[in-house]
Amino acid sequence: MANIKSAQKRARQSVKRRSHNMSLRSRMRSQIKKVLNAVGAGNKDAATAEYKAAVPEIDRMANKGLIHANKAARHKSRLNAMIKGMS
Repeated sequence: MANIKSAQKRARQSVKRRSHNMSLRSRMRSQIKKVLNAVGAGNKDAATAEYKAAVPEIDRMANKGLIHANKAARHKSRLNAMIKGMS
């Protein structure tokens, strides 16, 4: 544990921030899994609906800096390609 008061505060903040980031990342991954499950089930309408719900979540995480913008674009592109390939 840190001895300096400011370092102690930074340690507390980083623990709190890490748990918050983990919950946000989990929420994003859950949305992605919903799309993948719908694609796996072969339900194009459900997959499209889940994709529309997942895109803002992925964008939000990129805007917050939780994931890189290119990673967000890659997720969206691959999910969209899966849905378009379902026809």
